[in-house]
Amino acid sequence: MLTLNPKDLSVQILQKYLQNAIAPRPICFASTVNKDGQPNLAPFSFFNLFSSNPPIAIFSPAYSGRTGAAKDTLLNLQEVPEVVINIVNYNMVQQTSLASSPFPRGVNEFVKSGLTPIPSELIKPARVKESPVQLECKVNEIKELGKLGGAGNLVICEVLRIHIDSSVLNEENHIDTRKIDLVARMGDNWYCRAHGDALFEVKKPITTIGIGIDQIPDEIKNSNVLTGNNLGLLGSVEQLPNDEEIAEFKKNTKTFSNKEERHQYAKTLLEANKVKEAWMTLL
Repeated sequence: MLTLNPKDLSVQILQKYLQNAIAPRPICFASTVNKDGQPNLAPFSFFNLFSSNPPIAIFSPAYSGRTGAAKDTLLNLQEVPEVVINIVNYNMVQQTSLASSPFPRGVNEFVKSGLTPIPSELIKPARVKESPVQLECKVNEIKELGKLGGAGNLVICEVLRIHIDSSVLNEENHIDTRKIDLVARMGDNWYCRAHGDALFEVKKPITTIGIGIDQIPDEIKNSNVLTGNNLGLLGSVEQLPNDEEIAEFKKNTKTFSNKEERHQYAKTLLEANKVKEAWMTLL
């Protein structure tokens, strides 16, 4: 295992390790204006949701690791503490990337990227029409984390309005993960797309309490076939099948010549999310 002390690394190398490890990261496409009303549009992947009540999102325009200079976004927010956080999906990722170019201060990235500004309801910065979700925010606080190149500035934003393109909504008027087609930032030049086979569902154990992996019999827990994910699913059940259920299941299922074959079949069931059937096979 490679073990590193951050203090021994240059800012560029440290950031490379961190950005490749802490990923994927959602993208805040921030629209701001300076005191003269000149717009700026720039993406930031140091970004996430931090509270629902009040609704708070935070992103971090860091000082340049090369020059130590402040980003235009940060300078604008210090003059006009308002921002639209435009959410980025696959259809606009190349234009978003183009807007990240280090254009001189005062250049309009809406024009450079070909994206469409539309008025906000409550704040001065414009929204990006092409974005599937646009969050109008006031800036509650900017917390400087350091003064050298690479240091972040936490922009703590309170969401005042949420605008959602109807094309990404489902029948219940909620955002459909399969329709919104989000992208996220990886390390180096890599992105990822939350689409198609990349999406999978893991039910959250909020209202149920699973038995836990520690309660799984050793013969199953120490299997050479079952993975950690398989065991996690097995440990998520609230109770094991009873003897009657197992006996009935046994009548209608195949027989196995050895333990490994039985575990392999259970693995196939687990991958189809048939957890109870997998348990009955194993027991």
